[in-house]
Amino acid sequence: MPVTHRATVFDLDDTLIDTAGGWARACAAFCAGHGHRWSAADTAALHGNGGWASYVAGLCGGTADAADVVEACTTAMVGEHAAGLVRALPGALELVLEAERHGPVAVATASPRRFVHAVLDGLGLTDRLAAVVCGEDVVRAKPAPDAYLRAAARIGVEPAGCLAVEDSPNGIRAAAAAGMRVLAVPRDGMRLPAPVARLLTARARTATDALPLLRRLAGAGREPEPVPR
Repeated sequence: MPVTHRATVFDLDDTLIDTAGGWARACAAFCAGHGHRWSAADTAALHGNGGWASYVAGLCGGTADAADVVEACTTAMVGEHAAGLVRALPGALELVLEAERHGPVAVATASPRRFVHAVLDGLGLTDRLAAVVCGEDVVRAKPAPDAYLRAAARIGVEPAGCLAVEDSPNGIRAAAAAGMRVLAVPRDGMRLPAPVARLLTARARTATDALPLLRRLAGAGREPEPVPR
C-alpha cells in the first residue's frame, strides 16, 4: 500500500524554530540564581525532554519547583523572541506550507503556552494551524504519546493518518507510540540510537531536505527515499 497521510503534526523547538541555545541560556541563568553551575551535560539533558522544568528544578537543591522554572524561563524566552533571537529554521516555514496543502496541520510541543503562541503569532502560523498542543495540555510529556494523541483528536484525524515531524529521540518515540508515521529531522545531524531509527518512516538532514519527502509521503503513492543513516 502507498505510504500517505491526511494530516501533519510538527514538533516546535529545534524542528521548526532554533531555540536550543535559548532554552539552555534561560535555564542556566535560573540555575545560577539557585547555586547550580550549568554544564554541557545539562544542555544535552534538555533536548527533547518533556520534563525539562522538573529536571531544572532538581538541579536547584530544593530551592525552586517546576512551576518556578516554567515561569522564569518562559519569561526569558518570550524576551528572546521579542528581541528577534528566536528564528525559524531554514526551510521550516516552507515545510509547514507544503504540509498545509495536503491536510490539517498541528503543533505538539512540550514548551509553555505563553512562549508557543508568541512564536507562532510572530511567524504568522497561528491561523494556519488546526490545533496547538502545549506542555500544559498533557499530564505525561514526551516520550509518552499524549501530546500527539491529543493533537490528532483535536484535528479529527486518526493517528495512523498523521505524519509527525520531529527532531529528538523522545519526540520520535512519542509520535511512534501514538501510532503516527515519523519524518525525522535530527538537530545538527545527530545520530539517532538504532532502536529510535527503526521507528522512522523517513529522515532528512534539514527542513529543506524534508520538503520532497513530505510531499511524497502526502500522496505521491510510493515510498520515499530516506536520507542514509
